[in-house]
Amino acid sequence: MTTFQEFGLKEELVQAVQALGFTTPSPIQQQAIPLLVQETTDIIALAQTGTGKTAAFGLPLLHKIDPNDQGVQALVLSPTRELCMQIQEEFVKYSKFSRGIHTLAVYGGTPIGTQIRELKRGNVQVVVATPGRLIDLLERNAVNLEEVKMIVLDEADEMLNMGFRDDIDFILKNTPVRESTWLFSATMNADVRRISKRYMKAPKEVAVAKENAGNENIDHQYFVTHAHQRFDALRRILDFAPDIYGIIFTRTKQDAQDVSEKLMREGYHVSALHGDMDQKMRTKVMERFKRRQFQAIVATDVAARGIDVNDITHVINYELPEDPEVYTHRSGRTGRAGKSGVCMSLVTSREIGRIRQVERMAKTRFHKSDIPDGAEVVRKRLFHFLDKIEEAQPEHGFGEIYKKSIHEKFEAMDKDELINRLLWLQLKDTIKDYENAPDLNAGYTDRRVERETSNRSGSVRLFINIGTKDGASVDSLIQFVAEMTDIEPGMVSRVTVRELSSFFNVPADAVEFIAESLGQRKFNNRKVRVEEADNKPGFSGGSGYGKPRDSYRKGGYEKKDYGSEPHKFTRARKPQNKY
Repeated sequence: MTTFQEFGLKEELVQAVQALGFTTPSPIQQQAIPLLVQETTDIIALAQTGTGKTAAFGLPLLHKIDPNDQGVQALVLSPTRELCMQIQEEFVKYSKFSRGIHTLAVYGGTPIGTQIRELKRGNVQVVVATPGRLIDLLERNAVNLEEVKMIVLDEADEMLNMGFRDDIDFILKNTPVRESTWLFSATMNADVRRISKRYMKAPKEVAVAKENAGNENIDHQYFVTHAHQRFDALRRILDFAPDIYGIIFTRTKQDAQDVSEKLMREGYHVSALHGDMDQKMRTKVMERFKRRQFQAIVATDVAARGIDVNDITHVINYELPEDPEVYTHRSGRTGRAGKSGVCMSLVTSREIGRIRQVERMAKTRFHKSDIPDGAEVVRKRLFHFLDKIEEAQPEHGFGEIYKKSIHEKFEAMDKDELINRLLWLQLKDTIKDYENAPDLNAGYTDRRVERETSNRSGSVRLFINIGTKDGASVDSLIQFVAEMTDIEPGMVSRVTVRELSSFFNVPADAVEFIAESLGQRKFNNRKVRVEEADNKPGFSGGSGYGKPRDSYRKGGYEKKDYGSEPHKFTRARKPQNKY
């Protein structure tokens, strides 16, 4: 069995590793550490978050630092503030027994003056930085990279995805005596390959299997629902997993904010985590999440790069990522340290093909699961509460002082009645929420059956300001509505296309979602306007424009006023506008 002592690391580094409880190196550490300790070379290391890559580059980097040289000898670039802070914290632990080695993290969102003062002291040998803040410091002449011998590009693919290509080019050009460049990335895309060809000399490559490929500790599940019911399906899943401690992934920062706000209004203990939040707030959210004060956080892929928590039970893809490889990165947040985890994905029936694509890429099998019905949720929460009662260990003497009063209060009530009342108090809100709860599972029906189902369940006729003059036809209009909202084409029925406008029916519970989604789109360069058509006799297929109801302002969609709380809509997947 390989040990850290065999890598040739300095004794004080080995001592620090042992103090941290590390015994067996991870696969990426076994491949990278001895190579980087023994040689001066460029390296491309493909490994995901959670595989131990911080130690894979951190230990050999600290091994090569000369404590007698007070200048900046090494630079680590990372995409986010959270990851920057995390790397710095690990470096402090690794150098616990090393004398004369000083590291500093510099990143945006905090006063730059403090970081400048730390750098001006002249004893920082390792700088861990986000690209933007480092360039800011360079422009202020607060940091000198002329003596930097080692550069680490951590999460290189993500830095390039975030638009840091020019920043990285500038930084690498300003390290004239650089002896080695260590590039660590989860994927090897074209931009990463370009950086390696331009700035690295005959790099050696090491790679470990993608974290979730063959990871039997992770159960991959997917739930098929309609796009406009995605948020309701998310709530149902959260209610069915009372002990969830997880991450809900969204594609955009706005989606993360909207979904978290809606969940908080529904009473869930969650918070958003994305790049538009200031650093103080993001740090506070992470601290509370690590203390389990949140049952989940709603995060973007970029923000989640700084999360280092091993006990996450669930990862939920509110929407599948565009890149199948990002799926493995997300799911790798759970099932760590030998523990089991669940990765759930909410998809529409149109996205089943993408699930199959991820299956092939990740070499794993997904299990199709049904979204629980209301009765199943109530039962699950009932037995969860019973288990909590059974496991409870009251402190000695608890209740003794009130024992007589309690007995007097309930002496006329038998045990079964008392239990029923206690359970009712605990579950009454859940029972009320899920009374007559609809089935959120989307079936595999053809268009004709879906239309008939929509008509039976109640539909609403909508007006849209595009017609044959805009190049619209019945089929193209159905396709446009389906692609822009991600709903099933069969949910669009009774389509009437006229010269300047069109009408179509959709299920009543999808009206607000569809109007909100289409209101952000264009059809052949015409800005789309959708309104609920006037439900007058003879109008459902009649000529002329639809008259908007009072609850919709002329010229744009507006939801009815249901109270002072502003309503947020769940956004659909945003495919490329082909029109």
